Amino acid sequence: MLKRVGGEIDPEGAVTTIGEADFPVPFPTGLEFNSPAHGNWNIVHTGMLMPEAIQIYVCADNCMRGVVLTAAEMNAAERFSFVIVEEENLLNGNLEDVTIEGVTDVLKKLEKKPKAVLLFTVCLHHFLGCDLELVYGELEARFPEIVFVRCYMDPIMQKHGATPDQKLRKAIYDPLTAGYIDKKTVTLVGSDFVLDKNSDIKRLLKNKGYTLREIPACKNWEEYQCLGAGEFFISCYPPAKYGAEMLAERLNRKHLYLPGSFDYGEIKEELRKLLQELQMGQEQENISDIKTISEELEAFCKREIIFCEAAAGHAKAIIGDTSIVLDYLYHPRPLGLAGFLLKHGFHVTTVYLDSVSPEEKNVFDWLKIHHPDLELCATIQAKMRVLPRHTEEKVLAIGQKAAWFSGSSYFVNMVQGGGLWGFDGIRRTLELMTEAFLEEKDPEDLIIRKGWGCESCI
Repeated sequence: MLKRVGGEIDPEGAVTTIGEADFPVPFPTGLEFNSPAHGNWNIVHTGMLMPEAIQIYVCADNCMRGVVLTAAEMNAAERFSFVIVEEENLLNGNLEDVTIEGVTDVLKKLEKKPKAVLLFTVCLHHFLGCDLELVYGELEARFPEIVFVRCYMDPIMQKHGATPDQKLRKAIYDPLTAGYIDKKTVTLVGSDFVLDKNSDIKRLLKNKGYTLREIPACKNWEEYQCLGAGEFFISCYPPAKYGAEMLAERLNRKHLYLPGSFDYGEIKEELRKLLQELQMGQEQENISDIKTISEELEAFCKREIIFCEAAAGHAKAIIGDTSIVLDYLYHPRPLGLAGFLLKHGFHVTTVYLDSVSPEEKNVFDWLKIHHPDLELCATIQAKMRVLPRHTEEKVLAIGQKAAWFSGSSYFVNMVQGGGLWGFDGIRRTLELMTEAFLEEKDPEDLIIRKGWGCESCI
């Protein structure tokens, strides 16, 4: 049994206050730690969103272990195959042949051919200058009935340019073609979760007679292909913006980036953009149209804000002055959530994050002035492995990482926004906080499950 020697661990470099923190990276880089909170989605989970497709990874044994386990743990092993690259393949310089013949062998053994193959090449292909165009060209010639999607598992590239996650959220829409435009439909691009049915976006679209199409809701290849027919595209999840912009440019459509927010003013402006785009799709815009949009929006937002304030008051009455900790994994705007809660009298003590998004610069500056003692804690800094994680007092955690690092069994179990958006997303968050405060959960069981929302066999 291992025993830690020495005195208390100095938290410097892993813990700071927002008053002392630097933007956008509050902590020095170095040796990293991976906590047991695994609810966030990785490239295997996201790739499984494409219906009637399989994934094939071409890499070495050591890299293969994690992705194989992910597919097995989500009960999707039948949609996952791999080609192992060995040392002799590198020495002989035949990585192109290994990739082509390996993938060919996998496909020939399948009783039913997939509509698409998400073919993941890796760091080795970059190191050795593998001719990927030759690889894909040959595979497309051998299997013309299959769409080959260019995917990458190259973590060494993740700090330079687009990350593997961003590139995959682009790639899974590459097979879509311009074709026809289906009036009264809009496509949501790049999210892992279906937008909640009560979200502001869905309610407004339904009120205007529009249908929202989303890849997580697609059950077959035909439904997937219809995603390209939307009048315009929306993206809400920050890592999806890169791919959504490229898709919109390729298909000559409008793209609206409407990120989730906890700021009433920002939500209102995003809804204004949406309403204006919907109005333009129906008739030529004029002064009366603009006036109608403005009046409709004002009435909607006024009503929604009243409901949000009531929900905040109700939650505060139950939660009281209980310490609240939250993390970036629950929502891409953790500081925005912290700011909203602090403005409404909640006792937020700690935010777990490793960097601050440029989208949160304003709220970062506001918190720095108005709540300089708000604690920021890293999640990947090596010291976080051994710093104390338990407290005698009751703590409400929002997010899996916050639950694990605080040792709390009263936590909101959700990742990546969970399909919540807008005013309704604020109310739902407050409801989830109240439920979590009143009902104890088992973090040791829940937060180790990979891919929150996926089927899990763990």
